[in-house]
Amino acid sequence: MCFICQDDVEWEELDWGDLGWAVRPANVPDAENLCVLDVKIQPGQGHDFHRHPNQEEVIFLRSGSVEQWVLEEQRQLVPGDMAFVPMDTVHATFVAPDAAEPARLLVVLGPSHGVEGYEAVDASTEEPWASLRS
Repeated sequence: MCFICQDDVEWEELDWGDLGWAVRPANVPDAENLCVLDVKIQPGQGHDFHRHPNQEEVIFLRSGSVEQWVLEEQRQLVPGDMAFVPMDTVHATFVAPDAAEPARLLVVLGPSHGVEGYEAVDASTEEPWASLRS
């Protein structure tokens, strides 16, 4: 498969947002090196602090606005901005409760990891991440 149309994206609803699985070995068998996600995060939600032990990541903000963390550095991203997250680096993405719209992100991780293409380890209960935003 060389083309992925909107109808091909498999959506998964999570407690912090929606993941659209665009490219991963489960739906694109040749996807050994990349996992591509279409991500929607509603106002007041976020993907709390986590890391990908075996993957680097690029987060591209398509619409909305996010509070993006990479380690202990925080930036407010607007459409067209990106963040690069090195392998095994703690990061998080949040949308303000008063945001006018959900944030929409294109996320690329590599290499692809397992059939799902993705591996995340929660770090939100570990310090300094547990108290960083308070």
